[in-house]
Amino acid sequence: MSEAPALSLDNITCTFVARDDASQRYTAVQHTTLSIAPGEFVSVVGPTGCGKSTLLNVGAGLLSPSSGKVRVFGEPLVGINKRAGYMFQGEALLPWRSALDNVIAGREFAGVRRAQALEEGRVWMRRVGLGGFEDRYPHQMSGGMRKRAMLAQTLIRDPDIILMDEPFSALDIQTRQLMENEVLELWMDKRRAVLFITHDLDEAIAMSDRVVVLSAGPGTHPIGEFVIDLPRPRDVAEVRMDPRFIELHGAIWAVLRDEVLKGYAQQKRA
Repeated sequence: MSEAPALSLDNITCTFVARDDASQRYTAVQHTTLSIAPGEFVSVVGPTGCGKSTLLNVGAGLLSPSSGKVRVFGEPLVGINKRAGYMFQGEALLPWRSALDNVIAGREFAGVRRAQALEEGRVWMRRVGLGGFEDRYPHQMSGGMRKRAMLAQTLIRDPDIILMDEPFSALDIQTRQLMENEVLELWMDKRRAVLFITHDLDEAIAMSDRVVVLSAGPGTHPIGEFVIDLPRPRDVAEVRMDPRFIELHGAIWAVLRDEVLKGYAQQKRA
């Protein structure tokens, strides 16, 4: 008997009603099916505004689809996905809490004793390269340091599924590549299921086992799926020079290019 997917989105449609006119409806995602196996790293790419984050929110249980089914390890998802950790694109650190207190916030909210949470938090601060910076507040930290704290904040819960919404998009290229390699190293350690949203095709190929391409909206749906057969472990900078990487990039871009142009044209009309 085959193992159930860690996360399964089956024929998902998400339709929203306009705030100022209930007669106006917008279908962001339509008839979309996507699954992530336990231990699999899957990236989703697509044009700006196509509904990538909508799918992530459905998988997190933050958004109920208009139709379709969501399953977590074979069980229907009801409410928040408690087996998932979510690393947001924007800042998710509380400005009045130190880095360490931000990292352990979720553990404390879950009822873990503070002494135990602090011990776990210090371990994770070291694992993400922030040992010695536990007392820093967010405004005292660089963008890369804040992202590392957010990563520790997500992983300290040891989730079975990791949801990441363009987590490194605001970083400079050098810091971004360091963070990508750190995420891969941490992922290789425990091999949790990852659903990774990104605009960066290079990033998607360098990190993933599989890349899914979404169409332009409205009614976003998968239009391509590519197995990334590059050997692991990978260095995200070095792997870009691999001939197979270049071949995969060309094949995926051939599917994605027209959708990006459609999305851009839609933004100009908006």
